[in-house]
Amino acid sequence: MIKIICVGKIKESYLNSAIDEYKKRLSKYTKLELIEVNDINSDNVDITLQKEKELLEKYIDSKDYVITLEIEGNMLSSEEFALKIDNVFNNYSNITFIIGGSNGLHKSIKERSNYKLSFSKLTFPHQLFRVILLEQIYRAFKINNNETYHK
Repeated sequence: MIKIICVGKIKESYLNSAIDEYKKRLSKYTKLELIEVNDINSDNVDITLQKEKELLEKYIDSKDYVITLEIEGNMLSSEEFALKIDNVFNNYSNITFIIGGSNGLHKSIKERSNYKLSFSKLTFPHQLFRVILLEQIYRAFKINNNETYHK
C-alpha cells in the first residue's frame, strides 16, 4: 500500500480531478491512501512545524517505510524512482510519502524518514506537487510492470 500524507487541503477542482484520475489509474497496481492534515497558520515557524508534526505523526505507522519530500533530498530519475519503489516493496508492505507545508517538515519527521527525496531544487506549490508525485508513482508502476508509458 502507498500512503501519501500531506499538510494542507486542496481546494482547486482541477487539481482534485487530476488526483482522482491518478488514484483511479493506480488502483490497478496498489492500494492508495491520501491523507490531508490541516496546515497551521502561525507567525512562529517553530510552533507551526511542531503542530503540523503532531498532526502528521498520527498517520505514520512504525512499520511503514517513510519517504519525506525535501528540497535537500536525493534526486532520482523516473527509472531510479521505480527501482526504489520496487526494492522497498520487497521488504515493506507500506510506503508512506510525506509532503510538508510551506515551512517544510519538523526535524523529527525528517529524522524518522527512511529516505529523503527531492524532485527538484525548485519550489512547487504543495497542492500541485501532489499531482506530480502521484504521476511519478504511476509511472514507476508502469516501468516496473514493463508497460509502455509516454516519455
